[in-house]
Amino acid sequence: MAVLLDIDQLRTFIAIAETGSFTKAAEAVYKTQSAVSMQMKRLEERIGKAIFERDGRASKLTEDGERLLDYARRIVKLNMDAINAFSETELTGRVRLGVPDDYADRYLPEIMARFSQSNPRVEVTIVCEPTPMLVDRILASDLDLAIITHVEHKGPAEFIRHERLLWVTSNRHSVHEETPVPLALGRVNCNWRQAAIDRLETLGRAYRVLYSSWNSTAVGAAVLAGLAVSVLPESAIRPGMRVLGPSDGYPPLPSCKIGLLRNWRERTSLADALADLIIQSLDNLASQSEAAE
Repeated sequence: MAVLLDIDQLRTFIAIAETGSFTKAAEAVYKTQSAVSMQMKRLEERIGKAIFERDGRASKLTEDGERLLDYARRIVKLNMDAINAFSETELTGRVRLGVPDDYADRYLPEIMARFSQSNPRVEVTIVCEPTPMLVDRILASDLDLAIITHVEHKGPAEFIRHERLLWVTSNRHSVHEETPVPLALGRVNCNWRQAAIDRLETLGRAYRVLYSSWNSTAVGAAVLAGLAVSVLPESAIRPGMRVLGPSDGYPPLPSCKIGLLRNWRERTSLADALADLIIQSLDNLASQSEAAE
């Protein structure tokens, strides 16, 4: 007889994957840590594979655990969809979404328009802050969802979009030829900032951080004014900016990965509905996979 997977065990499993620890997951799903451990033991027995391995103090997924995570998310989502399909009550209430300001400029207009059209009685509260602050807000249950730059050490988010990270300068100035090269970047714990500095240091190229801000508009203003070079995802390139490459002395950068974090402590049908729409709006992974074949 086929073994059926338990929805509650899968939800707990997802919470562990999202938070990176059994302790945090226990808080998220309102269970004791021993209950969470027992659920995961039974889940491993059901599938006949180990799904976790220790990584210091964190709980890291095995290769089989990574495979199960994809199925678990789909199964839990389908379960919620089935429940919602037979509910005649129109969605109402409030959902809280966090998003960095540069993503807000590019993605929120479509997301808000589509969500408002299908859920006119729902209030959406938007919080614009950098990724590290949004991660903390999710863990504190101050948000229901957050669109973030994918940060593995903060716990795995749902990876929903992939873009090239590019060097940019003004197309009317030659500030990129200066030595040391002036930079406009995010704050010191910004992943993109660290990637840019690492690449320049590897080349032995002198630089100075002239402008530092979490605000993408401020960084973009420094670039457009011809005051500094910066790094931006491909979709954030604005008129008046020029992309720099190896021929200009600027090496390739790592890709920009965008993820979605959910608050597993207070998961609601509202949050799931908005999450589905965000994934539909931002997902470019399928088209990339098809193009690579």
